[in-house]
Amino acid sequence: MPIPAELAANCRKTPERAAWLKRLPDVLGSLERRWALTLGVPFDGEEVSCSWVAPAARGDGTSVVLKLGMPHMEGEHELHGLRFWNGDATVRLLESDQELGAMLLERCAPGTALRALPEFDQDMEIARLLRRLWRPPSSSHPFRPLSALLEFWTDETLADASKWPDAGLVREGLRLFQELSRTAPSAMLLATDLHAGNVLRAEREPWLVIDPKPFVGDPAYDATQHLFNCEARLRADPDGTISRFADLLGVDRERVRYWMFARAAAEPRDNWNHDKTALARAIAP
Repeated sequence: MPIPAELAANCRKTPERAAWLKRLPDVLGSLERRWALTLGVPFDGEEVSCSWVAPAARGDGTSVVLKLGMPHMEGEHELHGLRFWNGDATVRLLESDQELGAMLLERCAPGTALRALPEFDQDMEIARLLRRLWRPPSSSHPFRPLSALLEFWTDETLADASKWPDAGLVREGLRLFQELSRTAPSAMLLATDLHAGNVLRAEREPWLVIDPKPFVGDPAYDATQHLFNCEARLRADPDGTISRFADLLGVDRERVRYWMFARAAAEPRDNWNHDKTALARAIAP
């Protein structure tokens, strides 16, 4: 059973993930029998870092995708999110096992990533999809507030305090994590990790979202991941790039800029010597 390199590297980071990877062959065998699947070769590449994902065929010949997520704080409620959106802008969830973190998903065909389009076109499609995804969850929803993710990141960042290249910059980012969460003008279910690699060409709709990481919070936050994935354009024209995308989303430009700065300054990372600090200075409000 092939294991994508990025996934294997992530699974070496904690004993819990290593144990999950060790159990994976038995779990796959069980799901093959239970859901009557014939599995193909798993997908590989830079996007496959937190889940084992493979094309499969059901007993009736239907093309599907089997996905098993490794233990991962950010992705804990992906399954719940796909149930909530129920195929409205996202892939459909066909079968699931919450305990195993297993999902049988609608297959996107031809499955070309939105990255194939120029970035300005990506802006339009990502904005259209996010506006469809944003809606208030019911009072009995299982989703965590965005502040829970930011607290988790804050703990990781504080644990690396000795490595910070600019302590003042990092502490300002951490302060903004709290302030922006507290002052959000509305609370919607967010995708939080939506970028052009997580949007695929499909038959049912032109584009469908895969791999949401749902939290409830400020819609302006959801602009950030796509913008970080347009780094060259962001560095060349931070004001114009942020303003254009914020306007497409219909959210406050300044809130997007503050969220961008906070993440660039203070979110955890493997290498604090990376030039994300310079990016934080470039987009500082």
